[in-house]
Amino acid sequence: MGINRSSFYKWRNRIKSPSAKMIKREGDMKLFLEYHDKYPTHGYRWLNAKIRLDKGIVHSDNYVQRLCHFLGIKSVSKRFRTYRAAGRECVYPNLLLADINITKPFEVIVSDMTMIKINGVWYEITFYMDLFNNEIVAYGVSDTRGDRRTYINGRDKIIEIKKEEYPDYELILHSDQGSVYASKDFNETLPLYNITRSMSRAGTPTDNSAMEAINGWAKEEMFTDFKITESDDVLKTISEYVTFFNNERPAYALGYKTPKQVKDEYFQEKKD
Repeated sequence: MGINRSSFYKWRNRIKSPSAKMIKREGDMKLFLEYHDKYPTHGYRWLNAKIRLDKGIVHSDNYVQRLCHFLGIKSVSKRFRTYRAAGRECVYPNLLLADINITKPFEVIVSDMTMIKINGVWYEITFYMDLFNNEIVAYGVSDTRGDRRTYINGRDKIIEIKKEEYPDYELILHSDQGSVYASKDFNETLPLYNITRSMSRAGTPTDNSAMEAINGWAKEEMFTDFKITESDDVLKTISEYVTFFNNERPAYALGYKTPKQVKDEYFQEKKD
């Protein structure tokens, strides 16, 4: 086979009596394959962060990149940019253009609606996310197209949390210019709870880029990682995903910490 005799025997000895380094590498490869099978939408950095969070095992990104390259592990997700047609003028000004410095929870909440089709049924999901730690603090789901309750139920949950936990905070609630978001019914009670409205400019989804990105990831992960199309209870699976997102999902924007970790660290520092 054209192989040097001494090289062959060195290789055979390594196979018969693997070093501790080889044994560790084999274990690492098995672990990363296991996590990739469970979370195929994510790449090596996220998998590394998730294993560090779950197992307490620390690897360098360079090592993990080489490992995943050797194993052929890469994200299966496809990222698409979506743009909305320009609509009417803003009902409320875009306060996020002022580059607000967010230093604590419940200073800025962003919201958007997304849709998923499961076994021929369209579900509308309206998320409300805290920009401080990217936590999904409220959401509404409906299998009826155009159901306003997904927006209203989420808004009511935001009001409830603010009244109970952050009564003295000034809160900005940001959204696009959707008809429900712009309606009198949605907005008329917000000033009573010290909530100021903000809206994206017409046809400019980048004004709400954080929420747009989360919508994309949420759908990708629910379909690929949580296999929602095989679920017997779609609403339960969505609830389980939100719990996972807030408590178990490392996020690049948070330095590969979870929303819960960031929030817990904030209150611990405040306590100290």
